[in-house]
Amino acid sequence: MATILTAVGFMAALGLILASMLVVANKRLYVYEDPRIDQVESLLPMANCGACGAAGCRPFAEMLVKGEIEPGKCTVNAKPMNQIIADFLGVDLGGGDKRVARLACAGGGNVAYVRATYDGLKSCRAAALVSGGGRGCSWGCLGFADCAEVCDFDAIYMNDQGLPVVIEDKCTACGDCVTVCPKDLFSLHPASHRLWVACKNLEFGDQAEHHCEVACTACGRCAQDSPEGLIRIEDNLAIVDYAKNDLASKVAIERCPTGAILWLEQDGRVVKGRDARKVVRKGALPVA
Repeated sequence: MATILTAVGFMAALGLILASMLVVANKRLYVYEDPRIDQVESLLPMANCGACGAAGCRPFAEMLVKGEIEPGKCTVNAKPMNQIIADFLGVDLGGGDKRVARLACAGGGNVAYVRATYDGLKSCRAAALVSGGGRGCSWGCLGFADCAEVCDFDAIYMNDQGLPVVIEDKCTACGDCVTVCPKDLFSLHPASHRLWVACKNLEFGDQAEHHCEVACTACGRCAQDSPEGLIRIEDNLAIVDYAKNDLASKVAIERCPTGAILWLEQDGRVVKGRDARKVVRKGALPVA
């Protein structure tokens, strides 16, 4: 009996000591977390897309509560919901210019030549490993819709010519299309960047048009017609200096013979210059 009582007393004492240690540790190691973080997080879309610059919605909520970022930086949330967060935290909505994904290619099947038939996994990444998927233009879109499939917001669809189209109103600038494209054709831009070069072909003149009828030929007319420094020709491709975006206008696109440089209207319309040859072909070009 004495042995049992000793054991019980020992266990009780050990339990008391451990409980005391836990109490002390809890007080000394306790990290305060602002209860507003949970409340703000519940008002976010939980898309965890990273478009705001944070690793996910929880880190974004923490940054909001600390005043390190503005609610308007969340491009997935509806603006009224972001305003609720701003009012709750007593801060400005903020946000600035909306960013969207842009595709540097206009070479759909009706204008871009296919030099070989690709018969394999219907994936841009797979096709890019097999002689570029058969496209004549080494820089052009392969058209197997990896970007559309990876977009969680249904902001990309494939048009009748097998070319991705971005719906700016739905795009959250999460960057998934940028990551998945094996040709690096997507990039994220402020929606205010309306002057756009829809090409990445680095060949010159007739060589570029030999593979795609709407390729940039490096003729330099856009650079000549624009304010000095807005557009330059580099490696046989027109490059827009968006640091001078305030100088951009439709003047730059008017004399482009192929329509490779475009003006993107706020309502989603794509405008080509007056000298751009008209593309009336609807069907795909034959394999050449």
